[in-house]
Amino acid sequence: MIPQVASFIPGEGRFPLDRGVRVSGPHAATARELLGTAADGDGPGEIVLGLVDDPSLGEEGYTLTVTPEEVRIAAATAAGLRWGVQTLRQLDGPGGVPCCAVRDVPRYAWRGVMIDVARWWRPMSFLRAYVDLLALHKFNVLHLHLTDDQGWRFEVRGHPRLTEVGAHRAESSAGLARDGRFDGTPHGGCYTQRELRDLVDYAAARGVTVVPEVEFPGHSTAALAAYPWLGHSPAEPVEVRTSWGISSHVLNVSDRAAGFARDVLDELCDVFPSRYVHIGGDEVRGGEWAASPEAARRVASEGLTGPAALLGWWGRLLADHLGGLGRRAVAWDDMLDHDPPDDMVIMAWRGVDRIEAALRAGHDVVAAPHTHTYLDYAQSDAPGEPLCITGPLLSLETAYEFDAGEGVLGMQAQLWSEYLPTKERFDYNAFPRLCAVAEAAWSSGRDLGDFTRRLTAHLPLLDEMGVRYRRPHDEGVRDVHL
Repeated sequence: MIPQVASFIPGEGRFPLDRGVRVSGPHAATARELLGTAADGDGPGEIVLGLVDDPSLGEEGYTLTVTPEEVRIAAATAAGLRWGVQTLRQLDGPGGVPCCAVRDVPRYAWRGVMIDVARWWRPMSFLRAYVDLLALHKFNVLHLHLTDDQGWRFEVRGHPRLTEVGAHRAESSAGLARDGRFDGTPHGGCYTQRELRDLVDYAAARGVTVVPEVEFPGHSTAALAAYPWLGHSPAEPVEVRTSWGISSHVLNVSDRAAGFARDVLDELCDVFPSRYVHIGGDEVRGGEWAASPEAARRVASEGLTGPAALLGWWGRLLADHLGGLGRRAVAWDDMLDHDPPDDMVIMAWRGVDRIEAALRAGHDVVAAPHTHTYLDYAQSDAPGEPLCITGPLLSLETAYEFDAGEGVLGMQAQLWSEYLPTKERFDYNAFPRLCAVAEAAWSSGRDLGDFTRRLTAHLPLLDEMGVRYRRPHDEGVRDVHL
C-alpha cells in the first residue's frame, strides 16, 4: 500500500472483491463507482460503510476490517470513508483482498499536487485521470495553476479577451529557453467555467479539493496581451510569451488594474468553492514599477518604502478582497518579504529554510521546497534522460526522505510543465516520485527499503491505469516514447 498505513494487522483468508459484491452505508454510490461494483450487487460478500463518533480518527482517518465474508470501513467523516475505500482498492489482488485490520490517520491536513496547465493546456480527460491518481494516493488538493506568461486558461466572462487572446501563443520554446529556439507551432486552449465546475464536482466526489491559482502581479504577460491597459506601455502592447523563463512585465498599480483583479477573483470564487485561492506573487520583477510615475504616486499615497513594496500592496489588496468573499489567500513565499496579511497561507518554495521563516512569522505554511518537491527537475543525470528544466537533481529517494516537520499545514509536489508537453512526459516526471511524496505527506513513519518493496508491488496498478512512469533506478529512458 502507498502511502503506508499507520497500523496493519494481518488476518486469515481473503475477501473476494468482485463486481457482484454488495455495498451499503453512507456514500455507498461513490464507493461502488471507485470499486467498479454493480449498483445492485447480489454476490455473497458485503462492504459496509459506517460513520462513527471517534475523535481520534480526526477529519480523514478511518478503520478497515476485512474478513472472508465482509469488509467494514468506519470513519468520522465522508473523507475518511473515501480513503478507506482507496486502501481497499490497493489491497485487492489475485484471489481478493487479504483479511486484515487497518487503522490509519494522515499526518498533514494539506496533501497537494500542483499541475501547471498554463504552459501547456491539457484536456479535461487528462485532469480527471490525474484526480483519480491523486485520490488513489490520498492526496486531497489539486492546485491548478491556470494562468502565466505563456497562457491564460480560465474563462472570465467579464473580460473575454483573456481567453480570446491570452489563451493562445504563436509558438513555444524548443529546447532550453536560453537556446533561443522555437517550434513554430501555435498553441492554445482554455477551460469554460462549466467545464471547471464539472471538474470540481468530479474531484470533490473523490475527496480532492481543487485550489485555483491565478498569477498576480507578475507572470501576467498573457493578461497584458489581452488588455494592454493593465501594463506600463499600452501603446506598445506585448504578445503572449512564447519562451519559457521569467518576464519583466508586471501589472500596473492603477485603480483600474486593481478592479480587474477583483473581477477575476469574483468569477474564480464563483466557480471554485475551495476555502483557499492561490494568487501567485512569485518572481515579480520590479523594474517597470521603479520607472513608473503612477507607481511612485501609489508608493507615496500608501506610505510604502519603495517600488518593491508594491508586491505586498498587491498581496494585501487581493487577500482582503478574498477575505470579503469568505476565502483565504495563498501565495508563494516571495510575498513573505513584503508584509503579507497574517492570515495569508505561505507556500514555501525557495528552500527548506523558508518553511521555518514563514512559521516564525506566524503563517500557516504549505511546505513545497523546490529541492524536494519540484518534480519537473530531472531524476538523474544519465545520458538517456529527457530534457528537463535546469535545477538540482531530484531522485525518488530525495523526494521520499523529505520531512516537512511539525507545525505546517501540509506539503505539496509541483509539476511545472514547460518541458512536459505531452502526457507521456508528464507521467514520466510525475511517477513514481508522486508515490514518494504521497507517503511523506500521509504517513508518520519512513522506511526507504520498505517503501521500495511496496512500490515494486504497486507499479502494476499504475500500469493498469495507463501511467507511463519512469521505472525506478532505470538509467534513462527505456520503453517510454517521449
